[in-house]
Amino acid sequence: MKAIWNGVVIAQSDDIVVVEGNHYFPESSLNRDYVTFSNHHTMSALKGQASYYSLLVNGEMNTDAAWYYPDPRPEVEEIKGRVAFWKGVKIEP
Repeated sequence: MKAIWNGVVIAQSDDIVVVEGNHYFPESSLNRDYVTFSNHHTMSALKGQASYYSLLVNGEMNTDAAWYYPDPRPEVEEIKGRVAFWKGVKIEP
């Protein structure tokens, strides 16, 4: 699977975990050339506190377009160390 935004592959892996319809890629599969820090956080009753990354590709910023759970709840432990995407990031085979 590939996560693509603005014509660039942000992450690629065959090791995908799907939770609530979201594809979680191993954090090690991220192309760090396009990933930037974000201090945004949200809370999920199921998964716990999410942290975010923004994407910077070809001079365009996609703020908070990737999220991860540094310490997910035990029910979704399989997403620890994984990143999911939204805000126009396409997930393709």
